Amino acid sequence: MRSETRGTVELTLAMVLSGTLGVFVVESGARPFEVVFFRCLFGALALGAYSLARGFLTGHGFTPGKLGLAALGGVFIVLNWVFLFEAYEAASISLATVVYHTQPFFLVLLGALFAGERISAGRLGWLAVAFAGLVLVSGVRPGATGSLRGLGFALAAAVLYALATFVTRRIVGVRPHLIALVQVLAGLPLLLPFADFGAAAGLGTGWAWLAGLGLIHTGLMYVLMYAAYAKLPTAKVAVLAFAYPAVALGVDWAVYGHHIGLVQALGVPLIVLASLRVTLSGSAPARAVAPAPRTAARGPEAASPAATRAV
Repeated sequence: MRSETRGTVELTLAMVLSGTLGVFVVESGARPFEVVFFRCLFGALALGAYSLARGFLTGHGFTPGKLGLAALGGVFIVLNWVFLFEAYEAASISLATVVYHTQPFFLVLLGALFAGERISAGRLGWLAVAFAGLVLVSGVRPGATGSLRGLGFALAAAVLYALATFVTRRIVGVRPHLIALVQVLAGLPLLLPFADFGAAAGLGTGWAWLAGLGLIHTGLMYVLMYAAYAKLPTAKVAVLAFAYPAVALGVDWAVYGHHIGLVQALGVPLIVLASLRVTLSGSAPARAVAPAPRTAARGPEAASPAATRAV
């Protein structure tokens, strides 16, 4: 199998897996704080075992400064997960997923505010298109407090993801697997005071869903993505990444009967098109899938310069 073909298969499979994440969250029956805590725990075990087996822990490239940046990015990523999973409960997986894809635009704004990056007229135009799409997708009506809360949670998650990306992109010379490992490890002490282990003890089969979030969606999925990034051009990665929201919307409809309305559906292509244009124009720095947004890592499985849409 050709290298690019293999990368296409790997990334497509990773995006399909990411599209099923919402079902694992909901079916676990746990609160978002417990869900994220155990995702970090199981994810750390998976990424740690893989990194150890591949010898990544030797010559890791971390310095105290890089380690601090990775941990700070982990704080943002973990809180991003909490808000996103709250959005699943308050609204729906479909609404939360689409709104969550405003991440690149917050990253553009952060670059302008803190890095002196200029926002051209064209970029402002795409931001306006995305905002119009967001208004349509929200579909919030007076009295629809659940949808309004869900919209707020998803936007907060998008801002936090952008902050994590903004911080983590400054780490160079470290494999993305190791940055992801540090970030999920940072989530354990952060969430420990908020996790209700008494309630988690009675989850029953919910434990299988929680283990899946860590082993599949934080272990296997990231390994597939990081392997694919080294084989694919930026444009192809950016396009394939949209399999994630497509699968998420389809799964939400198939499993829970949730679907967005006609007016909301009109906003989806606006957000997708604007996000893709911002990503490919280079105005939004690349983002590897959380919990390790874009890094300038060296090595055969370094992060791609393209944006992805997984969580």
